Amino acid sequence: MAKNDTECGKSTRREWITYGGAVLAGGLLAGCTGESEGNTSPTADTETETAEESGSYTVSMEPVGELTFESVPDRWVAYDGGYADMGVALGKTDGMTGIGGSDRYYTDVYDELPGVSVERETLEANDLGDADMSKEVFYELDNDVHLMDPQMLVNWFGWSETDVDEIATNVGPFFGNLIFRREDKWHDYRYYTLYEAFEKVAQLFQEEERFNAFQSLHDEFIAEIQRQLPPADERPNVLLVYEGSDEPETFSPYRLNDRGTSKKQWRDLGVSDALSGTGIHGISTTDRGRIDYETMLEIDPDVIMLRAHERKSATEFRETVLEFMRDHPVGSELTAVQNGRVYRGGYLYQGPIHNLFLTERGAKQLYPDVFGDVTSDEKLFDRQRVADIVTGEF
Repeated sequence: MAKNDTECGKSTRREWITYGGAVLAGGLLAGCTGESEGNTSPTADTETETAEESGSYTVSMEPVGELTFESVPDRWVAYDGGYADMGVALGKTDGMTGIGGSDRYYTDVYDELPGVSVERETLEANDLGDADMSKEVFYELDNDVHLMDPQMLVNWFGWSETDVDEIATNVGPFFGNLIFRREDKWHDYRYYTLYEAFEKVAQLFQEEERFNAFQSLHDEFIAEIQRQLPPADERPNVLLVYEGSDEPETFSPYRLNDRGTSKKQWRDLGVSDALSGTGIHGISTTDRGRIDYETMLEIDPDVIMLRAHERKSATEFRETVLEFMRDHPVGSELTAVQNGRVYRGGYLYQGPIHNLFLTERGAKQLYPDVFGDVTSDEKLFDRQRVADIVTGEF
């Protein structure tokens, strides 16, 4: 679905927005509206004035278009850890009822932030992925809003547009855009950067001040990191791949140049894509190609980043995966393996808090002479400042 109109349906649990005591028929919903962005008709002007008078507010994001809320959503669920992390960053932890995949939502980083935590038992008990993203679990959780791209449901999980409309109508609207990668052909509408999407979620939850505080912290942190980077011609190239085995033989490649949010730290850290010019495409909905050690040896990257090992510490990763690669007859010939420059590759889904930690870790992985070794306790950003924003003490 590449269209501007909302996928919210015809009515919701929320009360209708009225115009001079009458309901505007044909698409104005209590929980959301179907007006596309840029509508300058008299009706749209009236809608804005009435919304201001009633205390309601409107937010917009592709592909769902505009949604109007009578009050800030209380109960919410995200499909991925990136949007879940945005909600946590905005101080909305208590309203999170579940997650699309608890195994890929990494919450250990919150342990370093005083006063910040999530109820993992609740998330694991209400795992939408474990329920095969069935409509039944959406009804059971009864959320006010769903932070996920509805076209992901259509293209990944076999939902129909009717299914999307049904849940948006009977439960709550969808609000989200699949942004972690940019290689899926079905995603033919606007993408957002991490902080563009984060700002949209902040508008949804009416937490613009927290967002601004996070953006200031982020911009200062990235500027300070980049100030210390070595010249471009002295930076390593990076091969980013995915394989969950401790004894990997083949790998799914990722492209750093597709500008998805899951690669944000590598772009900010100034590295180049080792697959550039090779003709190898990154993993997507339709491309599930794999590469082996022979192919990797032809590329022979300076650094290899391997995803799907985030439950391991840096030391555990080196003692298992790296040791296997060192003993492999072909893998052992890779320059990165010989130099011990094979690392955990970061989360597939990252939000603003995740990104701070992953950028810090990436800086130490790539430039240990500048930022300290990845196994060290060197801290590159202020944990207390992050915690204060989350808990409202900014």
